[in-house]
Amino acid sequence: MSAPDTVSTESPRCAYFHFGVIVTGDTEREHLPKLFRSLMASKICHFEVIRKIDQRSPKTSTGQNRTVVGTDQMIERKDELEIGLPARGYVNRSRCHFVLLIDDLEYSRRDQALEVFNLYRTVLDTVLNTLKHRASVHFLVNMLEAYYFADAQAINAVLETSLPDYEDDVETIRNPKSDLRQMYPAFREIDDGERILARIDIEHVLSRPDACGSLRTLFAWCVKVLETYSDHDCTDLNDKYRLHDGKLSGITGTQLDNF
Repeated sequence: MSAPDTVSTESPRCAYFHFGVIVTGDTEREHLPKLFRSLMASKICHFEVIRKIDQRSPKTSTGQNRTVVGTDQMIERKDELEIGLPARGYVNRSRCHFVLLIDDLEYSRRDQALEVFNLYRTVLDTVLNTLKHRASVHFLVNMLEAYYFADAQAINAVLETSLPDYEDDVETIRNPKSDLRQMYPAFREIDDGERILARIDIEHVLSRPDACGSLRTLFAWCVKVLETYSDHDCTDLNDKYRLHDGKLSGITGTQLDNF
C-alpha cells in the first residue's frame, strides 16, 4: 500500500514527504537513497533519484541562454531542461514533494564551490519561482566515497579489510575513490558502493560535531523540511545528526533560512 502524499488540501501540513534527488554520479544514481535509511525509518518520508545530470561548472555564455517566461533571469536552455523542469515537475506533484540536487565537489573544484552552488541555485530559483524554497543544492565532499571512511566497519564488512575510522574530517580526503582502489584494487564503485551504503551508519558518520559539515547540512535541510511542514517531533533527528552543535557548510547552509 503506497503512503499518502498529503493531508487535506485545506491543511498546509504534510502527512508524508517525498524527496526527489538529482545526482551527478553513477553510484548516486543507482544507490544514493540508501544513505537516507535512518530518515526513512521515521516512516514519514521517502527518497528517490529522479534524474542524473552531468556536473555543471562556472563558464562563459555559450550563446544558448534564454529568458524564462515570467522572470527576468537568463539561464542555459540545457540547465532549464535537465535541472529546472524536472525539479518543477516533481514539486508540482503535491505540496509535500521536495527536490535535492546533490553534486560531488571533488578537490579540484573546491575553489569553485560557491560559484557552482550559485549556478545550480539560479537555475532552481528561476524555474521554480515561488516554489524555490522546496529545492536545495548540496555537495558530497570530496565525493560520496569519502563518507565510507567515517564508518570503516561498513568498508571492512564488504571488502574484508581492517581499517579504522578516518582520524580527521573525511571531507578533507582528496580522492577517496582512488584511496579505496589503492587499498583494494578490485573495488567496484557501483556494486561495492551499494553494499557499503547498505551498511553505513549515518548517525555514526555524523557523530563528530567537528566533521562532515557538508553532509550534515544536507540532513539538516531535510529535517528542517519535516519540522516546517508537519507536526512530527524531530528532536531525536536533531540529536542523532548533531544538528544543534555540529559543523555546517558555510555555502549550502545558507538554505536553512529559506523556508
